[in-house]
Amino acid sequence: MTKFLKISTIVILSIFIVFSVLFFTFVIITKDAVLDSNKLIKTGQNVIIYDDSGNEITSASLEAQKKSVQVKNLDSLTVNAFIASEDRTFYKHNGLNYKRMLKAFYKNAVSRSFKEGASTISQQLIKNTHLTSDKTIKRKLNEIKLTLKLEKKYSKDEILEMYLNTIYFGHNCYGLQSAAEFYFGKKAENLTLNESATIVGLLSSPNNYSPFKNPEKSLKRRNIVLNSMQECGYIDEKTNIKTQSEPINAVKTETKEKYESYLNAVFDELDEQNFDYYALSDGCIIKTYMDKNLQNNVETYPYPCDYAVIATDNITGGVKAYKSSINGAKRQPGSTVKPIFVYAPAIEEKLINPSTKILDEKIDYNGYSPENFDKSYHGYVTVTDSIKQSYNVPAVKTLNALTVKKCEKYLTAMNINLDDDEKNFSLALGGMKYGLSIKELADRYSIFPKGGNYRPSRFIKEIITKDGKTIYKNQTSENNVFSKGTCALINDMLNQTTKSGTAKKLKNFQFDLASKTGTCGNAEGNTDAYTVSYTSENCFAVWLGDSENKRLNITGGTDSCNVLKNFLEKFYDTHSPEPLDTQSGTVNVNIDREEYEQNNKTILADPLCPKLNIMQIKVLSGNEPQQQSDKFSNPTITIPVVKVENNSIKIKLCQTKYYSYIVNRTKNGQIEKIYDGKWKELITDTPEEGVYTYSIIPYFDNDINKYYGKEIIFPPIKISNKNNNDSIKIPDITQKDWFDL
Repeated sequence: MTKFLKISTIVILSIFIVFSVLFFTFVIITKDAVLDSNKLIKTGQNVIIYDDSGNEITSASLEAQKKSVQVKNLDSLTVNAFIASEDRTFYKHNGLNYKRMLKAFYKNAVSRSFKEGASTISQQLIKNTHLTSDKTIKRKLNEIKLTLKLEKKYSKDEILEMYLNTIYFGHNCYGLQSAAEFYFGKKAENLTLNESATIVGLLSSPNNYSPFKNPEKSLKRRNIVLNSMQECGYIDEKTNIKTQSEPINAVKTETKEKYESYLNAVFDELDEQNFDYYALSDGCIIKTYMDKNLQNNVETYPYPCDYAVIATDNITGGVKAYKSSINGAKRQPGSTVKPIFVYAPAIEEKLINPSTKILDEKIDYNGYSPENFDKSYHGYVTVTDSIKQSYNVPAVKTLNALTVKKCEKYLTAMNINLDDDEKNFSLALGGMKYGLSIKELADRYSIFPKGGNYRPSRFIKEIITKDGKTIYKNQTSENNVFSKGTCALINDMLNQTTKSGTAKKLKNFQFDLASKTGTCGNAEGNTDAYTVSYTSENCFAVWLGDSENKRLNITGGTDSCNVLKNFLEKFYDTHSPEPLDTQSGTVNVNIDREEYEQNNKTILADPLCPKLNIMQIKVLSGNEPQQQSDKFSNPTITIPVVKVENNSIKIKLCQTKYYSYIVNRTKNGQIEKIYDGKWKELITDTPEEGVYTYSIIPYFDNDINKYYGKEIIFPPIKISNKNNNDSIKIPDITQKDWFDL
């Protein structure tokens, strides 16, 4: 017994010592943690936002959000949605859920990380208002201490109320009242069960579950919240099923705040960066890339319908101006994607060059038979003309040669991910499931003036605290997608599109301007009209259409171009950008003009080729034609037609523009030259009676040397003095083109 008591005493003493050490350690580490009541009721922050020149845009972007709610005025279902999702034992614990804490501690210990959290609503309130998001032991201990103090000082309803007035819901909404107004245009006390569950679903990741950005994810998250409410007994199964069948119907409330689109995009970007929203302390400064003059022009333009416009800087990657009446929604991009999705990848893969000819004809790929916008086909057209005139068939044919799989490789490199049902030939014409936003489109086009590197544009340049500490700086990395050579060729072709293609309304600018237009619609009208243009300095994009897909009488080549023309005239009124790079990574090669124009073949010109028969084209370095013509250094012709009519020999020569001919007649071993000169269609000889053998030698004379081809010898011909009207045709033994391609 004595031994047992000794052991027990040692164990108890050891436990006491351990707990004493832990207690004093806790006290020492948390000695500076003080509960500040003023922070608990701070429902908004004063953030100062500046444009690119350091001018203040607004100093009260968040002050308007200082709106509070009272728990007693809220619908019980709204309150219970938060309880069920965030802290089911909120009204039972003293601020800490020890069971969840132990479980989280075990999982974190096993994974050697701080992935698991066990925060109650009380702990979340303390973390959001008093602490940082750093995942450290000290921060967690401070959180525990302040939470216990919070629970002693305030009632549960007071804590819940302060929590609801400070929590962040995305889109620059701090507090439930701001969220209710922003997402549903109503007061918090009037929220329905559907709306309450949607708002609660935002909390774990406002950016991912925004009904405006990701409606499908938002719907799934709302349903998870509803299931939690049923599990807790706040709603029955019938109510849950009925509510889950309802659409979200979130409607973004428009305000008359100046630069609203740009400012909303600034705070949306904070959401996308998973920034610590609660770190935006009073007096925090956000520096943006806004060009105030261009933004004012964008703000005041009289748009004919719904619209979205953007201007970005190719060097900094900053957004200089932005305005949208559709809240940055994605739309079907139509023909604007042809250079990005099809032609640039095909050039990079060395399948085509700007001069490659493609047969524009009726096609059918397993039932997919696209038509051109003018309902006609144009025969052989170059890649350049296909882009300039935005022909559909050549784009689809090029994608077929490229393959969708290789196309997808390039799209992935520029951060465009396809669903399985998007991986088909309609992709060449912009057939996408979700489409692209105007910003996403401009960001991909800016790859070309930047020499092939993709970097998403940003609204925020830098965030600085009132103490002068930089807590964020735009340092977005670049990802290479295309070579400089591919970009140079695309720059050249899109520059031609501005001068004489579908974007020719912009042709009068006295500097390089690469453009592509696009229109989506049918005979009843169009739903989307685009113009994307870029210089060496900036990239611009304009979308016109209807938010509800109503048919309008608009086109990219007319209406969108007119809008963009206005912006360009004002933006470049005092200077002109440097020329676009149209040469890097490319090489000029001489090809045989006759073969190209008559036979649609790209063949290197013979070194002896006359200048008039030389055509120079520009190709990607390393993609020069591999075959070279020898038609002048080794003249070759098809077998001429030889006939005997009335004892006369008639030799019909095939037309060859630059060749000369020697025609010999042989009798009894004696050779006589009967013709030596330039081509003529018919050579006639009337010899005496006898047996003759004729031969032809083609040659090329460049005034320095004569280059002879292979002699063509015909079978013997017998000439009789008898009247013979029969015609003899020499058998055609090798009637085919000399180049055999």
